[in-house]
Amino acid sequence: MEEILEVILVEGRYDKNTLSQVVNATILETSGYGIFSDKQKLQLIRRLAKERGVIIFTDSDNAGFLIRNHLKGQVPEGRILHAYIPDRPGKERRKHAPGKEGKLGVEGMDKETLLTALRRAGATFQGREEAGERDSRKLTKAHLFEAGLSGRPDSKARRHTLLKQLDLPENLTANGLLDMLNVLYSYEEGIGIISSL
Repeated sequence: MEEILEVILVEGRYDKNTLSQVVNATILETSGYGIFSDKQKLQLIRRLAKERGVIIFTDSDNAGFLIRNHLKGQVPEGRILHAYIPDRPGKERRKHAPGKEGKLGVEGMDKETLLTALRRAGATFQGREEAGERDSRKLTKAHLFEAGLSGRPDSKARRHTLLKQLDLPENLTANGLLDMLNVLYSYEEGIGIISSL
């Protein structure tokens, strides 16, 4: 599976599920139009753009372009890439009827189409040699459990405290927190952060 450096922004969980089967990358959902009013998530996206750069990968319908244009205005120039899928008529398997515009979205695209869109956008595909040069260690769910940030009665409260300290959205799940720790901090820094609780 190809590894991508930038954080990929998609509209929803089905897009995220499809893309996560094609590339190894940090994928963040905008919750569709929810991004327009989610100040915390926008702040997080700006932070991720500064650290890694972001790729906007929305559907090719009007809603997708509204979300794309909103995000474009929120992220500093030079820290954002745009991946576009082709206009293809159809409906996703899970849906009973096609969407309003009758086009397939990100979740309805095949692997090669998604990879082509990411390559055309200028995504940074990590080579094996390159990956060997940098510290490839990542925090895992086991680290969060050991730190009391998951799997315990008070884990949610502990996560909330940590998210506040790190200036991250308070509604991030344990998996979301794990992703952000691995994107924003080195392995050693992450260990230090969760050990300080």
